Amino acid sequence: MSIAPGPAHPSPMETGLAPVPHGGGKGGGNWMRAVLVIVLVAVALCAAVPFASDYVLHVLITSMYYTMLAASWNLLAGFTGQFSLAHQAFAAIGAYTSGLLMVRYGFAMWAAIACGIVAAGVLGLALGRMVLRMRTIYLAIATWAFAETVHIVLTAGYAITRGELGLTVPPLFADLNVRSYYYVFIALTLVSLATMYAMVSSRLGIFMRAIKDDELRAETLGMNTTRIKVLVFTVTSAFAGLAGAFYAHYVVVLSPQIADFSEMAKLIIMVVVGGLGSFVGPLIAVTPMQSLHLYLAKYGEWDMVIYALAVIVLMRAQIGGVAALIGRFWRRGC
Repeated sequence: MSIAPGPAHPSPMETGLAPVPHGGGKGGGNWMRAVLVIVLVAVALCAAVPFASDYVLHVLITSMYYTMLAASWNLLAGFTGQFSLAHQAFAAIGAYTSGLLMVRYGFAMWAAIACGIVAAGVLGLALGRMVLRMRTIYLAIATWAFAETVHIVLTAGYAITRGELGLTVPPLFADLNVRSYYYVFIALTLVSLATMYAMVSSRLGIFMRAIKDDELRAETLGMNTTRIKVLVFTVTSAFAGLAGAFYAHYVVVLSPQIADFSEMAKLIIMVVVGGLGSFVGPLIAVTPMQSLHLYLAKYGEWDMVIYALAVIVLMRAQIGGVAALIGRFWRRGC
């Protein structure tokens, strides 16, 4: 990391050619463990299908949707230190772009989904270039303003989006078989998580952590921090668009609620409870938190109060989230 670029030549960090320490055979061992975990999780999820009801599968599908969103937001906030409040807006952009292209212009399903992912990524690139020179609260406010603008446009643009009445989009499967959707979301989630793991394990991951730890020092070492932040912002926005586009063709009826700030609050809680900056933390926390949220929905407006109290108790007990709590018990056991 201690690279001193000469006055006439760009830094290796800036050009993306800096060497990455591999730590001998440790990197290969990590990858083998990651592949083994992915295979075991896939087998376990598929084995559960014959024994699960449609409602349980629905809960798991929505949990996988939030897993993709939470894990990608964690790359941005937990690993790079960029606290964006617009992640749910990019999921909505992916969902509505895919749905509208099919409903209004007769696009094929896969072409519409691809356009939804691209639209989320391109808008993420544009927003990132505008706001990622800002720091802390200024970045949060700017991204929140963008997200609220998207929410208002989806609500007010009745002639196109049908507003609160909801936009009906074609389903991914004509028979709406929840088990077919379940297999698709397993594949999507595992491929997305494997790609994100590759990011944090690569040279880019080293740069992301350097920016989070001390952005000013990273700049003095020759790193083009803005370029890296914009890259991460664009990629995570595209992941959100991917999740939103497929989710749109699962729920079939789209509402501006998908872009509401309550969705962003839910993502933040899931990541923080799991462990901000821990790759596995949000993955552990999403399904229990989503299940709790669905269970508490029967209490109406009180559900978020109870939800918040549960979060406060956990944070009071272990600030590092579930991942840190499990780690502490594991070390005691060892």
